[in-house]
Amino acid sequence: MKLVGVELRRVAMLLVAPFRTSFATMTTREILLVRVETEDHEGYGECVTMADPLYSSEYTAAAADVLRSYLVPALAALPDLDPWAVSPALAAFKGHRMAKAALETAVLDAWLRSHDLSMGQWLGATAERVPAGVSVGIMDSVPALIDAVDGYLSEGYLRIKLKIEPGWDVAPVRAVRERFGDDVPLQVDANTAYTLADAAQLARLDPYGLLLIEQPLDEEDIRGHAELARQVRTPICLDESIVSARSAADALAMGACSVVNIKPGRVGGYLEARRIHDVCAAHGVPVWCGGMLETGLGRAANVALAALPGFTLPGDTSASGRYYRTDITEPFVLRDGHLDVPRGPGLGVSPIPGQLAEVTTSTEWIGR
Repeated sequence: MKLVGVELRRVAMLLVAPFRTSFATMTTREILLVRVETEDHEGYGECVTMADPLYSSEYTAAAADVLRSYLVPALAALPDLDPWAVSPALAAFKGHRMAKAALETAVLDAWLRSHDLSMGQWLGATAERVPAGVSVGIMDSVPALIDAVDGYLSEGYLRIKLKIEPGWDVAPVRAVRERFGDDVPLQVDANTAYTLADAAQLARLDPYGLLLIEQPLDEEDIRGHAELARQVRTPICLDESIVSARSAADALAMGACSVVNIKPGRVGGYLEARRIHDVCAAHGVPVWCGGMLETGLGRAANVALAALPGFTLPGDTSASGRYYRTDITEPFVLRDGHLDVPRGPGLGVSPIPGQLAEVTTSTEWIGR
């Protein structure tokens, strides 16, 4: 393929309800979309950065800058372009995995369309649909939480994830278990809100039969997670700490986790995400696909990834309506607790022009 140019498009999408985690409350999702144009096809990638560097050191304005100043020019210098050429071409630039992932995904989408292959086919998907879980933010009260969980279970979601933080952990978990019983697959996500000194508090979650505790400690505290895993019975899952197949292998070797959340944006793209899947599968460690409140573009790719055989736990691949009243693609709809894996070429979905224009705040064209 020959690169013609790259479009950076900023969009702002209003959430159906505020989404609160231990680090922020979000009412609008500001997203950077990357569109790669080749001589014959175009492809889209979604950058999962947030507006501020709270979840990650990366943030949207910085992603746009590094794409504009370094990453796109590096790709433009290549005589020929395919998905495997992207990572080596960008390797000289440290970090910025989310920006790199968006660019690589856009190239991959265009390349797959040129070869009439779907993302699922290319990744090695073994399922035609994937079970969907839902992430429930921190609420103002336990009754509000119970109402929200009741609604999601009524919609058919097969797994509930509760965001937690110090002061909002045991009580909401207990309330959900008492109201909905022990058969509901339930897990919690701390987004690094605790320290090893909180081990006794986190151990109080053990009686509730959780699938896992996700990222309880700081992302760099691998040794702390290994020690915590020895002090609690609930399986430890790492999210922010896993940025590559190498970091996943190191964490597993240290006993820092027994489950891994794979977020393609966080690890630099879907090629690296598949490598992490393979590393975990070789160690018999289950993985699941995390979410970053993606539009239908990012959701399509995540659903395809979640159809790989090692994804044995429901991920955060919720229906479009969980977050947005109107998506920029045809919406992903929950059916019997599952989402269908797109079968069309590339991501299998494309933006609907009018809906994309309605949420666009700026565009920028970077020619070769």
